Amino acid sequence: MKIIILGANPVGINIAETLSGEANDITIVDSDNEKLRILKDHMDIGVITGYPSHPDILEKAGGADADMIIAVTESDETNMVACRVAFSLFQTAKKICRIRSSSYLVSDKLFGKKGIAVDVVISPEIIVSQAISRLLSLPGSLQVLDFAEGKVQLVAVKAFYGGPLVGQQLRLLKEHMPSVDTRVAAIFRKDRPIMPEGTTVIEAGDEVFFVAAKEDIRACMSELRRMDRPYKRVMIAGGGNIGLRLAESIEDEYKVKIIERDADRCRFLSENLNSAIVLNGEASEHDLLINENIDDIDVFLALTNDDEDNIMSSLLAKRLGAKKVMTIINNPDYVDLLQGGEIDIAISPQQAITGSLLTHVRRGDVVNVHSLRRGAAESIEAIAHGDIASSRVVGRAIREIDLPEGTTIGAIVRGDEVLIAHDSTVVESDDHVILFLVDSKRIPEVERLFQVGFGFF
Repeated sequence: MKIIILGANPVGINIAETLSGEANDITIVDSDNEKLRILKDHMDIGVITGYPSHPDILEKAGGADADMIIAVTESDETNMVACRVAFSLFQTAKKICRIRSSSYLVSDKLFGKKGIAVDVVISPEIIVSQAISRLLSLPGSLQVLDFAEGKVQLVAVKAFYGGPLVGQQLRLLKEHMPSVDTRVAAIFRKDRPIMPEGTTVIEAGDEVFFVAAKEDIRACMSELRRMDRPYKRVMIAGGGNIGLRLAESIEDEYKVKIIERDADRCRFLSENLNSAIVLNGEASEHDLLINENIDDIDVFLALTNDDEDNIMSSLLAKRLGAKKVMTIINNPDYVDLLQGGEIDIAISPQQAITGSLLTHVRRGDVVNVHSLRRGAAESIEAIAHGDIASSRVVGRAIREIDLPEGTTIGAIVRGDEVLIAHDSTVVESDDHVILFLVDSKRIPEVERLFQVGFGFF
């Protein structure tokens, strides 16, 4: 597939790294020649220097032959114009546009072929705030992912001493929870993936990914760790777009305080929020945190655009008594260094956004993609089509499917029914199949599994 990516920022670079390793023809367009030169030295991609929305630059990048344009520059206006130009001049089949300002997202009429010619709108602020909301809803989780419109969840937790299943073989899971069906999709031990088998023993410190129907998730978590109490008090550092969206979505459920340094922005927040308390000041200010009873806060969320500010305010909040600290980290090199110490969860916006983008890039009928562990692993929701003659999965029990190494099927959603995958489970046409891959380089093999042969037509 020939894909043009507009914007050599962390999001554009992340998606380029992911897709360039999957036999795609990738070209990145950016006005920063030095940044492109460095990328060219590290990746097998094409680069074009110039303003991303200019017709001559898009043509030079191969717009006439491109299957897809992914516009993720920092400018909403540049992204929208580039998509419109690509459609008008080259009739590009798929145009994905990153939009940050909520003003553009008010009306559905703005996009589509009769509007700005954008096929898919990606809003980083919405994606990240939704990811944080899911983490707040399941105290103790490291990552929470929805599939099949929320019927199924894939949850990552760290196993702790004292969990009923810690030190036990996975085959005993059914004995511990006879009324709950679940499957461990993968285990990461000291960043090394372990494919789960019945004899696999869960150790304290393991990062365990398990899949279950949404209503069974809490019961599964309790087998691996002592359950945290539900969160009640949340403090948000940073009243930008992510902070505002998150506060709007959770202020009816939690007691929310927002710390914002800009006085004008504080007034705006106060006018647009119902019950959240807005404070004007620096989140890394010792006296402010003490005066606002930081030791009573269940979750401190550092959500500014500055990694250093986020890190320093988070470390201070934890030192002063915040029970849990979650921090946005834009620099991917910092994420692994920080998570699990003073900072409980390091949130990578690039990883969340990349997953949403990949949903629209994957071949076959893929309706959901989540990028995991900084892009090394991936989870996919694919729809099975065809019959036993035309499909490699339909009509076959899971043990008969030739899954790529490191790939597991976690669950199947059939209509409103959630089926946790077992060896004898047979895949039917139109099933939503949820897969976990510890090695994202195996994605093309999974895509081929779900492509229907000509016999079906």
